[in-house]
Amino acid sequence: MVDILRSLWIWISASLLILLWLPFLTMIRLFDRDPVRYTTGRWFRRLGMVMTKANPLWKLKIFGEYIIDLRRPYVIVSNHQSFADIPLIANLPWEMKWLAKAELFKLPVIGWMLRMSGDIPVDRKNKRAAAQSFIKAYRYLMQKCSVIFFPEGTRSSDGLVHRFTDGAFQLAIRAQVPILPLVVEGSRDCLPKRSWKFGKPRDIFLKILPPIETKGLTAGDAEELRERIRKLIIEQIAEWRGTEPEKIDAVRLHAG
Repeated sequence: MVDILRSLWIWISASLLILLWLPFLTMIRLFDRDPVRYTTGRWFRRLGMVMTKANPLWKLKIFGEYIIDLRRPYVIVSNHQSFADIPLIANLPWEMKWLAKAELFKLPVIGWMLRMSGDIPVDRKNKRAAAQSFIKAYRYLMQKCSVIFFPEGTRSSDGLVHRFTDGAFQLAIRAQVPILPLVVEGSRDCLPKRSWKFGKPRDIFLKILPPIETKGLTAGDAEELRERIRKLIIEQIAEWRGTEPEKIDAVRLHAG
């Protein structure tokens, strides 16, 4: 019963924050003349920062690379454990455009803010629309704004790292911009998949790994790049859990 009441309180608080943020973000958007809506997007991410700090169950610890030039574009890739990853990653101090399910853009309030911030809708059922999303992401990179992908495509239901798709890596190679890997650990238990109830208080780790250059690579190198970065993410999670990387790799476990 305590878990239910606590979860209801967090959801109500988050909803109120979102409603209060909407007029504020609308005003910022009206004066934001940057073609990539950098300031609008940045203030939208700050909503995630406030939600993280307002949640008494989340204790976020950030490690890793210190990014000096916030307008240097990266293709950012991260493992995906929970819906909570989105506000947690928003604590990083630079703007990045998110690729999100097209259905989210149709929702009231949140959908409006996604559109105002210039985030990118993805319709996986429509190949033409998916290609347009790829083109939009490429344009953002050319305008010195990073984009972020969850290359697993969906949240992990078992805490393992699943197969990565090629899209983010093909994009980075085409744009000749570095890949910036992120590693998230601990968020799965904060808000489990297919559950609205928040888990018990715990530490969440977010690490920024060193950027991986793509200059000189071609489309044929995407698979090797993908697996190299996936391996780095798996190794970091295994280190935090004190186990072997093979036990974190869903592809190898299922193949065995």
